[in-house]
Amino acid sequence: KLPSNISAWWNFGSLLATCLALQIITGIFLAMHYSPDISMAFSSIAHITRDVQYGWLIRNMHANGASLFFMCIYLHIGRGIYYGSYLYKETWNTGIILLLLVMATAFVGYVLPWGQMSFWG
Repeated sequence: KLPSNISAWWNFGSLLATCLALQIITGIFLAMHYSPDISMAFSSIAHITRDVQYGWLIRNMHANGASLFFMCIYLHIGRGIYYGSYLYKETWNTGIILLLLVMATAFVGYVLPWGQMSFWG
């Protein structure tokens, strides 16, 4: 028998773990073909998209997976606020620190291609 306070809102924590696993796996595959040199970074992204078999799919899964990850994070935080999880100070503060780390990581991933959006975005 399930507890009465369990609802669909409690699934976003495990959905976050699934999204994180997807991001790690696709990120490893993308890193295999990425060149971190400033003059080669953008062309290596184009190479991944055009020349690597299913590179376009992996890159799109990685980009859209990041958006899904943040959507799940915000729903997870919203659920925590609704159910009063912020009352558990240590757990809440750990979650806020993790949110800031994820936002910093997403920013680094956003500027990694060294395209025009990296400079002006």
